[in-house]
Amino acid sequence: MERVRTILTHTYPYPHEHSRHAIIAVFFGCLFFISSDNMHTLIEKFSVKWWSMYACLLGFFYFFSSPFIGKTIRPNYSNFSRWYIAWILVAALYHLPNFQSMGLDLRMNLSLFLTIYISSIFFLVVFHIIFLCLWYVGLVSRVAGRRPEILTILQNCAVLSMACCIFYSHCGNRAILRQKPLGRQHSSWFSFWKREHRHNTWLAKFIRMSELKDQVCSSWFAPVGSASDYPLLSKWFIYGEIACNGSCPDSSNEISPIYSLTSADLFKTVFDLLVSVTVFVGRFDMRMLQAAMTKSCDGTKKEELLYDHLAHKDKFWFDFMADTGDGGNSSYAVAKLLAQPTIEVLVDGKARPLPRGNVLLIGGDLAYPNPSSFTYEKRLFCPFEYALQPPPWYKNDSIAVDKPELPEGVKDLKDYDGPQCFLIPGNHDWFDGLNTFMRYICHKSWLGGWFMPQKKSYFALQLPQRWWVFGLDLALHGDIDVDQFKFFSELVKEKVEEDDAVIIITHEPNWLLDWYWSCDTGKNVRHLICDVLKDRCKLRMAGDLHHYMRHSCTQSDGPTHVQHLLVNGCGGAFLHPTHVFSKFSKFYGASYGSKAAYPSFDDSSKIALGNILKFRKKNWQFDFIGGIIYFILVFSLFPQCKLAHILRGDSFSGHLESFLGTVWSAFVYVMEQSYVSFTGVLMLLISAIIFVPSKISRKKRVLIGVLHVAAHLMAALILMLMLELGIEICIQHNLLANSGYHSLYQWYKSVESEHFPDPTGLRARIEQWTFGLYPACIKYLMSAFDVPEVMAVTRTNICKEGMESLSRSGAVIYYASVFLYFWVFSTPVVSLVFGSYLYICINWLHIHFDEAFSSLRIANYKSFTRFHIKENKDIEVFTLAVDKVPKDWKLDKDWDSEPKQSGVMSHKRKYPSKWCASTSQQDPVATVKVVDYFVIHRSQKQNGESSQKQNGEC
Repeated sequence: MERVRTILTHTYPYPHEHSRHAIIAVFFGCLFFISSDNMHTLIEKFSVKWWSMYACLLGFFYFFSSPFIGKTIRPNYSNFSRWYIAWILVAALYHLPNFQSMGLDLRMNLSLFLTIYISSIFFLVVFHIIFLCLWYVGLVSRVAGRRPEILTILQNCAVLSMACCIFYSHCGNRAILRQKPLGRQHSSWFSFWKREHRHNTWLAKFIRMSELKDQVCSSWFAPVGSASDYPLLSKWFIYGEIACNGSCPDSSNEISPIYSLTSADLFKTVFDLLVSVTVFVGRFDMRMLQAAMTKSCDGTKKEELLYDHLAHKDKFWFDFMADTGDGGNSSYAVAKLLAQPTIEVLVDGKARPLPRGNVLLIGGDLAYPNPSSFTYEKRLFCPFEYALQPPPWYKNDSIAVDKPELPEGVKDLKDYDGPQCFLIPGNHDWFDGLNTFMRYICHKSWLGGWFMPQKKSYFALQLPQRWWVFGLDLALHGDIDVDQFKFFSELVKEKVEEDDAVIIITHEPNWLLDWYWSCDTGKNVRHLICDVLKDRCKLRMAGDLHHYMRHSCTQSDGPTHVQHLLVNGCGGAFLHPTHVFSKFSKFYGASYGSKAAYPSFDDSSKIALGNILKFRKKNWQFDFIGGIIYFILVFSLFPQCKLAHILRGDSFSGHLESFLGTVWSAFVYVMEQSYVSFTGVLMLLISAIIFVPSKISRKKRVLIGVLHVAAHLMAALILMLMLELGIEICIQHNLLANSGYHSLYQWYKSVESEHFPDPTGLRARIEQWTFGLYPACIKYLMSAFDVPEVMAVTRTNICKEGMESLSRSGAVIYYASVFLYFWVFSTPVVSLVFGSYLYICINWLHIHFDEAFSSLRIANYKSFTRFHIKENKDIEVFTLAVDKVPKDWKLDKDWDSEPKQSGVMSHKRKYPSKWCASTSQQDPVATVKVVDYFVIHRSQKQNGESSQKQNGEC
């Protein structure tokens, strides 16, 4: 059955699955070989001191890479982070001593890896160029479409190189293995245990892995023993001649297994695989191109703003939602609930069927983050079309030039019995001057299966039982313009009777925002409500804030201008907190009490804790600016040459006291003597103060900004000292800065002749053919790879001779090498500090409510409100919500199997929605619940007046 990960939320799967699987195989192969040879050594020679450094180092690297583990982050940054982490982590680990105590010298693996890597890149790039030439000439099928990617080549080279290194390091050179004794020397305890208990316990099987490894090396990956086993091309490549004709010495007939792995046969196999996959597994991308139908109209018709075709409907229901948002799982979940013919819910302990609304009202912010053809089509129209399909004859690219364009067979809008939709724009819809809204809403007829008759961005809708809906367009000013005020005020005088009831929809809930920001907006709206409508406005609805809250009037000394205030912006965008607005109580001179909140105030406060735990995981883009800021804060403090006093202490408290004293000295240095770091601190302080919302006083803003920057500065100083201490410890134990910049290459050259004999002078010929570039590339690549050595050697030179001894290029190289590691250490910490700052601000100070919750990107807690106009002229209000939005969807078998009759509208189907949750228990239809229920009385003169008094309402 067809299944999708999300409806519209873009995922970024790992682009080279075969490379990833190969890396996993190589990793487990490495564990197998290491454990088989060195597990007993690991147990016997465990060093707490050095393994604690391992834990610290690996911990920082884990926290840095945690957002990319099992996630679908953009492949460019995700791939970069994976390879970046692998590079600098291995470069640091191979200098630590415990691998050597286990009998594993990573220098052999690293030098071998870099050598093979350069060679394989050269060969595969040559094949890549040949393929491109054949493709452009036309000798390769054009069906391939996609040509080989450079990133694929690089990753394949890395995987092959790692496999070669592990194979050679643990299976060894065949000639050398002949000289080694067959038996393995273990400790007496190990040997005794192995003899007595090897067949009795599971650990014995684990110890016997060494025997299995011998079988693997000798049978599965047995190196080719002699030159006679190679074809002619490989003989020429390795020996420089077609055949030795029996004149080659015995040693020359022995071939190192490294040649068997990097021979022309291997590259030929890789090339054949690359070409076959790329050329012959191409596919056609079939698309149906549809021409846009354009129509012209000779005459012009005055745009209508009043819609009274629903005034005489019976059993009338209508829905309200806002902030449809990002068009992913959450938007579709809400749209699916809106599309269902009936929803069964529990109301006051009794099951009630709630029919689909005759009208859907959407309160703005139709697509995020900006209005465009892409965001409207993919994030608004597509989820609604999945939930309720438009008519089969409707074309998505059609333009309505004479609205309403009624379905075939319907002569008047009053006769249409399907669901309809009316929308107002939000602030996000106004970012382009309302152009996209006008094109997609006012000049199109269908939002999925909902018919859209409206022609302007504001409207008046007359409902049954003398109820009215005024949809106001506040634009970016938070108020209606003069033309709107004139239209609605004249409508009230001409059409709205004294006993009528009005529901006003705006995008922004200015009653909450004005209270929060201590401002006064919407003066024209207030004039319309208080002076024109007077006490006829029973309900105000809005979105913009992505939660659900309802406040009802509890006490009023004068007339009650608005009975209920309702915010429901849970249509699909990220979640906003509710506890920030818990103390709202006054509006238009009346007192209001909070009657419902979703999520609840307690839940909202708990959700904010995610800023501490999940900030970086949700906002990995913050790495770029966060790591650079921290490096600037401590730039002037590198290097720290006098750290020996921290290591001389005998107790932990002594070490800690010396460490904190050094942190304080570094802080004083930044404030008094540094230029670059002090400038960074000053700029960060100014930005932090400006970042604090103007809701609070200036003194508090300065205090919050100072504390915020102080936390970042202290964290940066501690990280700087930890990095410098690690380098200092390695230097004191002769693990760094003891062989110069090219220590790895020099070591490789010293063992090259022993491990990789070259009696025929192949390396000399390669050097001659490449004009010396081959050994030079290997040399400088090894030096660039060994970042800790470069950093330690330069640091030692600075501490001995001063910063003046460095050239400009040397200083750039030093600070770049420091930044490579400091960035990894700092990015998790800066996210932790900033996330903690947001948590404190949102829960204790009630500021940064937008930043604190938008950073969490919560797709859950979605809702909409359904209204029912009763026969006694009152309105029942049901707010339906889903706590958790599904992430996995599959094709709904009921929808797929239901007969599709030609010309039948989708709203008449029993199963209108295409997708359902992969697990039926998680489907929105199964998990929907009522989070708020109340009744709005059309007139206080009815029996509703006594019930309102009993409920404590005005």
